[in-house]
Amino acid sequence: MKAVVSGTSSGIGLAIAECFLERGIEVIGISRRKSEALEGRQGFEQVRLDLGALDPLPAELQKLSRRHPDVGVLVLNAGRGEFGSLEEFSYARIRELLDLGFLSHAYLARAFLPLMKRQGSGQLIFVGSEAAHRGTQKGSLYCAAKFALRGFAQALREETSGSGVRVTLISPAMTRTPFFDDLDFAPGEDPENYLEPTDVAAAVLLAVEGRAEAVVDEIRLSPLKRVVRRKKRS
Repeated sequence: MKAVVSGTSSGIGLAIAECFLERGIEVIGISRRKSEALEGRQGFEQVRLDLGALDPLPAELQKLSRRHPDVGVLVLNAGRGEFGSLEEFSYARIRELLDLGFLSHAYLARAFLPLMKRQGSGQLIFVGSEAAHRGTQKGSLYCAAKFALRGFAQALREETSGSGVRVTLISPAMTRTPFFDDLDFAPGEDPENYLEPTDVAAAVLLAVEGRAEAVVDEIRLSPLKRVVRRKKRS
């Protein structure tokens, strides 16, 4: 089996790629930065691509899909979190965040879905967020992208149900990754306050390894206790 995974340079995407490789699944990893932890791993191919730059993306993705027409799993994971009141974002930044948070996933799905439909099998796995279920203060843009991604996945699930293609949405709560490095908040420090990237990877693997005739529509993952820690400003 061959999988394309976006956002493999760190965090959840890296954990998913490592999980797949351990299972003997070949991985084509898409990321803006080099996936140093995966460099040289057997079965891993690095594709350096900025998914937030939409204009050149169709041509780049077309080339990628032509090189790998036999992809069986597409994991759409790449993203970025920026939080603040709406008026704190420029018009250009609003577009940039929504381009990466939603439209890049639509472009990536568009590139590989026709191939999967023609072969009569395949799976799209969207890594979303709990932010797709409830709007939060200072999270208007992030929540908007995740709400859109959830609706998109649900609609594609209906669209592809007769083609042999499965669509799954994984919605994790706060996960201990570099996502929070530049934010002024993070999950609490106790292990019961956060998910690990490997928890999300395990959920992805559950969906992938299920019977082809059964679909895991959506999985919501949460830590045992929800604690948000505010960081001290330096």
